[in-house]
Amino acid sequence: MNQQKIDRINELYRKSRAEGLTEAEKTEQAVLRKEFVANIRNNLKAQLDRIDMQNPNGSIYNLGEKYGNKTAN
Repeated sequence: MNQQKIDRINELYRKSRAEGLTEAEKTEQAVLRKEFVANIRNNLKAQLDRIDMQNPNGSIYNLGEKYGNKTAN
C-alpha cells in the first residue's frame, strides 16, 4: 500500500469526523480499509513464516515450513 492511499484513508477519516461522508466516500473508505488490513495481515504472515524455532532437544525448524506456508524469499 502506498503512502498516497494511507493519506487518503486519513483524509476520509478526518472528514467523517468533521462533516460526514457521502455514500461514495464511505464506499471508498471501506475499500481502502480492507486493502490496508489485508496488507498488514500479509506482512505479518510473511514475518511469521520466516521465524525459526528451537525444540528443547536442540533441533531447529521453520514455522513456515512446518505449517506448509513458507513464502519464497
